[in-house]
Amino acid sequence: MNNDNQNNEAKEALESSLESLGPDQTEQNNHQDQQPQHQQPKSSSFFNKIFGDITKKATVYMSLFIVLAVIVVVLTIIGYNRTRSSQPSIAEQPLSNSALNKIASSSEVVGGSNQLLTVQSSSIFNGQVLVRNNLQVAGKLEVGGSLSLTGIVVSGNSVFDTVQINKNLLVGGNTTLQGTLAIQNNLTVNGSANFSGSVSAPQLTTGSLQLNGNLSLTHHLTISGPIPGRTTGAALGSGGTSSLNGSDSSGTITLNAGNGAYAGCYISVSFVTPFNTTPKLLITPVGPSTATLNYYVNRTINNFSICSINSPAPGQSYTFDYLAID
Repeated sequence: MNNDNQNNEAKEALESSLESLGPDQTEQNNHQDQQPQHQQPKSSSFFNKIFGDITKKATVYMSLFIVLAVIVVVLTIIGYNRTRSSQPSIAEQPLSNSALNKIASSSEVVGGSNQLLTVQSSSIFNGQVLVRNNLQVAGKLEVGGSLSLTGIVVSGNSVFDTVQINKNLLVGGNTTLQGTLAIQNNLTVNGSANFSGSVSAPQLTTGSLQLNGNLSLTHHLTISGPIPGRTTGAALGSGGTSSLNGSDSSGTITLNAGNGAYAGCYISVSFVTPFNTTPKLLITPVGPSTATLNYYVNRTINNFSICSINSPAPGQSYTFDYLAID
């Protein structure tokens, strides 16, 4: 009841205030509200027009941006869904005890091509294993026996304890051997070979040998080769003979003087292979009888001869050793 009385009193107070305004005051307020728009201040309407145009343009551009953003998001979602749908899904298939029993008893196919077989425990295959597609090993691969491959491509570093190559080995780049290299058969080097350390060989055969440093020999020097030709000179007299044992580089000459031997050239030796330049000859007389001859030599790149300025004794033998160096 108190609330209804208060509401009635507020209503009566409002009506009395409206009546106090009077009709003239009410009409005056309505007349002010209905003034023509051209009577408003000009500066206020100008700025309102500019602000309205900017607001309208901004609203249009914002709407276009939102539409483009929505289109991009929709296209991205569609492409992602298509990519996921195009990739085959491989489901993991655990290997149960029943499946293991089937494999052990017969030739059983487990799972499909779109499934993934997971073996949690270690596995031992007593027979052969055939992989018809690619084989990927995520961990370390150890092969206890021999490994037979039709081809092997290694992109990184590899470490091998023992490698046997039954056919050719072709290395396109440089090769570094840190251990001992043993070659059971021939070694052919088409280019130059550089050795920073010592070279040990029971026999070394080469067409030519060039030494930039000293030659050190700890054993005998043996020079061999075909026996050169010889011609006995008339100065050995009647029945005089000569013999030669050696090669172009070294050998022994024996002269047997006959009757009527005289001063001159007793033997001419023709080299099997001519020297590049006139060789240096080292002639050594052997025995006291050979030392009695006042001998000398004549030499060219093709031959050399041993001569004397005094007559040899008839029936006497004279022996010379020679060494020829280019």
